Amino acid sequence: MGKLVKYGLLFVGFGLLVLIRWFENDLFYDPYLAFFKNDYLYADSPSVEVFKLTAFTVLRFVLNTFISLAILFVIFKEKSIVKFSALIYIIALVLLMAAYLYFVLNPKQETYYMFFNVRRFLIQPIILILLLPAFYYYKLKH
Repeated sequence: MGKLVKYGLLFVGFGLLVLIRWFENDLFYDPYLAFFKNDYLYADSPSVEVFKLTAFTVLRFVLNTFISLAILFVIFKEKSIVKFSALIYIIALVLLMAAYLYFVLNPKQETYYMFFNVRRFLIQPIILILLLPAFYYYKLKH
């Protein structure tokens, strides 16, 4: 893969991640977008349709995951890195969704900040931000 193609694919990948974030209000059902933009530590949790919220959160996580895995493959060109990353994403989805659903079903003001951070890992490509330097360091050592 030539450098121009590689950088083009990376531009498209990161561009897609940006577009998901840019159009999040139009693409996904998430009443917590507005809730967490305000002074949420002192507000009541919004009413939500739990199934719809869960489905759209999982959809967003999956979209970010596929794009992130593609970015990792373009950068490192190793299927083993992509397979290991996919495993990390699957484990993260299970654990984070369990915590997310707990916070959605049991909203308490004292847990809003923890909920905010769990939700961030689900709707933003934070895992990619953690994996890129980790695999770069791994490649330097091996």
